[in-house]
Amino acid sequence: MPDTIIDSPAATIVADLGKALESGDIDRVIDLFQDDCYWRDLVSFTWNISTMEGKDAISDMLTAQLAGIKPAAFQLDPKESVDEADGVVTACITFETDLCRGYGMVRVKDGKIWTLLTGMAELKGFEETLGFNRPFGVKHGSDRSRTTWVEEREEEQRTLGYSKQPYVVIVGGGQGGIALGARLRQLGVPTLIVDKNDRPGDAWRNRYKSLCLHDPVWYDHLPYMPFPPTWPIFTPKDKIGDWLEMYTKVMELNYWTRTSCKSASYNEAKGEWTLTVDRDGEEVVLKPKQLVLATGMSGKPRMPDFPGMDRFKGDQHHSSKHPGPDAYKGKKAVIVGSNNSAHDIAAALWEAGADVTMVQRSSTHIVRSDSLMELGMGPLYSEQATANGMTTQKADMIFASVPYAIMHTFQKPVYDNIRKRDAGFYSALEKAGFELDFGDDESGLFMKYLRRGSGYYIDVGACQLVIDGEIKIAHGQVSEVVDDGVVLDGGEKLEADLIVYATGYGSMNGWAADLIGRDVADKVGKCWGLGSGTTKDPGPWEGELRNMWKPTQQKALWFHGGNLHQSRFYSHYLAHQLKARMEGLPTPVYGMREVHHLS
Repeated sequence: MPDTIIDSPAATIVADLGKALESGDIDRVIDLFQDDCYWRDLVSFTWNISTMEGKDAISDMLTAQLAGIKPAAFQLDPKESVDEADGVVTACITFETDLCRGYGMVRVKDGKIWTLLTGMAELKGFEETLGFNRPFGVKHGSDRSRTTWVEEREEEQRTLGYSKQPYVVIVGGGQGGIALGARLRQLGVPTLIVDKNDRPGDAWRNRYKSLCLHDPVWYDHLPYMPFPPTWPIFTPKDKIGDWLEMYTKVMELNYWTRTSCKSASYNEAKGEWTLTVDRDGEEVVLKPKQLVLATGMSGKPRMPDFPGMDRFKGDQHHSSKHPGPDAYKGKKAVIVGSNNSAHDIAAALWEAGADVTMVQRSSTHIVRSDSLMELGMGPLYSEQATANGMTTQKADMIFASVPYAIMHTFQKPVYDNIRKRDAGFYSALEKAGFELDFGDDESGLFMKYLRRGSGYYIDVGACQLVIDGEIKIAHGQVSEVVDDGVVLDGGEKLEADLIVYATGYGSMNGWAADLIGRDVADKVGKCWGLGSGTTKDPGPWEGELRNMWKPTQQKALWFHGGNLHQSRFYSHYLAHQLKARMEGLPTPVYGMREVHHLS
């Protein structure tokens, strides 16, 4: 064990924390925390994803959970070093409970715990089939009744959903559904993924042709199988589609393509769903115990209803349906919106020879990709971070260990530096008439993403076209659509052969309304957002993302989504919640939130 761990004040306080928890001395536990303190738990103590803010909240959680959880063996992770900066000591920890082994992180300031992260690493007796637990693969010896791997795989694919019911059905086969399916496969949970597209990865392939990942490769690995070192930093949409299709096959996922969901209902007495699907023209009734909606972080496309849309003589569609720029050379295109999709589509249309105007209805946060990579993500997710010994697991834990209540204080200095570094760039954008913001509290992109899931663009080139006047900017709200264009509320008319509505998406519970019913959608309430009281994120404060990766007010209904990083990281915790329920383990949920917003 390194001397830095032995001598660290974190080692003493973590040992004291462990002793107090094991003895059930809640008062002693609370005394180890600062007055301004946070305990974020990922399933291990709360069977929820929940952050306790302040001593009273921590005391309430422990009063409810401690006797049943039975924590033990709290210690610093001997494989990791202890870091100290600006008077804060940060260290990785390991621990156990009655049912799980855990991993987390502690920050100690002024001799007391400031932030604590505890997360379930594995369920005892139900460990994933990897590493030392990996399957043998073949059956050595002689046996006339032996079956081969391919025969067993074909039998599973033939029977699951028919003579054998899956324990979990995942609706949505994008990166979220695929990542969760892979986790559940390694935990031995019979799982079926259903998706309307022809092939895994089509959710990416079917988007506009210029689409690519705006997050770098180090941030985007899938569970168990990281991208190879030859993989590009930014992945084009068709390449990520091919990767997802390959991953689905290699990870042996049961994945039904060309399958649309018709209806779903939950039988409380039986503890199961009745899910009716159309599988390529065949009606199939599934009876899973758990239903996961993995349709991304967003709900249905938010198509506006402007007066006069039925009179427009050109092409008009939501950005999610944009076919690409090829048919619009020499045409006039108006894009309503000014966030990621709007910029990507505008740049592609310009490249194809279209005359492009982007309608900015409200200010937008812009961050240059290289600045975000270097200053925002570089310490955790970069080639240099990897060379310095940073693993994906540790990076994810550091990222997750910052409570949302104070995350903006970590983010604001990053964006202050970006603002200074790129002052000339921002000045040129404003001179071109583009309206900028850095969030309600100047904390930048990631907080906007968490709070509202919109209002930003990671610049990969379109902004220079705006600066140069090649992509024109108009301001205002659309008052009406006329037969040959768009009229704004200030009276300006924009002529158009094409209108693209880059107007965003609704809440994920909109899919629940379509599939199950509005009553269930309203019962679970809005998905995403923190309740920060900032623009498009109404309070009260939630402390975590609403309804994501955790129990909802509708029993046995779960929501899974987000970017590739979130799909990778949170699929682990959702999979273990589902596995525990399949095995009949006690899962007393602490911290269920009331529903305040329906969409």
